[in-house]
Amino acid sequence: MRPLEAPRLEEIRAARERIASTVLRTPLVRLQVNDAPAEIHLKLENLQPIGSFKLRGAANAMRLQPRDALARGVYTASAGNMAQGVAWNARLLGVPCAVVVPEHAPRTKLDAIERLGARLVKVPFDVWWSVLVERSYPGIEGLFIHPVSDLAVIAGHGTIGLEILEDLPNVDAILVPYGGGGLSSGIAAAARALKPGVKVFACEVATAAPLAASLAAGSPRSIEHKPSFVDGIGGKSMLAEMWPMVRELLAGSITVEVAEAAAVVRLLVERNRVVAEGAGAVPVAAALTGRAGSGTVACVVSGGNIDAEKLTKILAGGIP
Repeated sequence: MRPLEAPRLEEIRAARERIASTVLRTPLVRLQVNDAPAEIHLKLENLQPIGSFKLRGAANAMRLQPRDALARGVYTASAGNMAQGVAWNARLLGVPCAVVVPEHAPRTKLDAIERLGARLVKVPFDVWWSVLVERSYPGIEGLFIHPVSDLAVIAGHGTIGLEILEDLPNVDAILVPYGGGGLSSGIAAAARALKPGVKVFACEVATAAPLAASLAAGSPRSIEHKPSFVDGIGGKSMLAEMWPMVRELLAGSITVEVAEAAAVVRLLVERNRVVAEGAGAVPVAAALTGRAGSGTVACVVSGGNIDAEKLTKILAGGIP
């Protein structure tokens, strides 16, 4: 696939109008930590109807399609959140939905996908990753909605950037979880158009940080992927078509340890009464390191779909 170009501001604004009846304009609240290295704010995408920002990109991509393109249904490849976004919108549009999921996907997310009426197809992680790369899966009919490298999906996610810049116009840096680059690129495209001085950082967990490795090498790199409770981000490599856009738009990658992510999941519950999944906690953990600067920082809490058992263990001081 050819490299993608960043969505234009008018495309992001059009996406906001298109999805306004489906998504929630989520609040931006101050992190209640007195000794933080910056003024940290939380963009609470965990409050979306599906508990994740993915509703935005899925809604925009599917509503741009003519009705006949959806006639045989839709499908995607997702560890859980994009699956819910596609399934939610498929149910609203009255079309069938299937989801290719990796075997390690958390039960909470799988249960939610099935509640929305989608059919699950479980595969090993390597097979699941190949679906992302090849953009298809044998035996499933319908339109494939790519969870990352789709301009309409990226523009939908970029609506988060519009909201942050309107609600926090003095923001200096925006920290975003990095899975494949769709969320961070969409937000960065909006920020570059409206306030070019804002730095947008990708945030990764050290056990699965292909962007950090690629930026260090100057070209896309594959890494050893180690599964953890931080299941919503971290692949085995960069998606080649995303590399030019990501390299141009993002200020860098900040990596944190799994233990730091767990500590922030606990911190968010204790201080802000916010339930975040591992991926949603990673940007806050990154902000607390001070590596994004000491000014005004917005952290995208991307989702809150965490298994109750894992959350219970974290709140007790452990790491799942």
